[in-house]
Amino acid sequence: MARQVLTPEEEANKRAIYEAIPARRRGFIDKMGYDNWDPFQKPFDPIDIRIDTTKRTSQQLMREFLQSLPQGSPVSTDYSRGAWELCVGFINGSESFRGMFDFCQWYAKLLEKEGRLDEFKETKTLG
Repeated sequence: MARQVLTPEEEANKRAIYEAIPARRRGFIDKMGYDNWDPFQKPFDPIDIRIDTTKRTSQQLMREFLQSLPQGSPVSTDYSRGAWELCVGFINGSESFRGMFDFCQWYAKLLEKEGRLDEFKETKTLG
């Protein structure tokens, strides 16, 4: 972990915060190392206000996705959960979900190239 560069005023504030913490509670900071501890880091945005590159929240994306499905399509809990996990993964910028996305795109192109995309869509029903 790279050492943070603080101004003298920030370093004094950091030291004051550290000294104000009871000694028995400093264990967490001591384990990670005082130099690596950042009492000034900004908290993550709650998931409900994080947005993706289209400027939509996860709830907006899911609502639009589910509304885009053919009318009357049965949507199972597993299907919805999978879509939600991908949505949150994309919003958070997760590398593992990016890998899933890239694979899905590649697989769709492979099926299209081999003339099997319609067959896949018909046999792999929702629900």
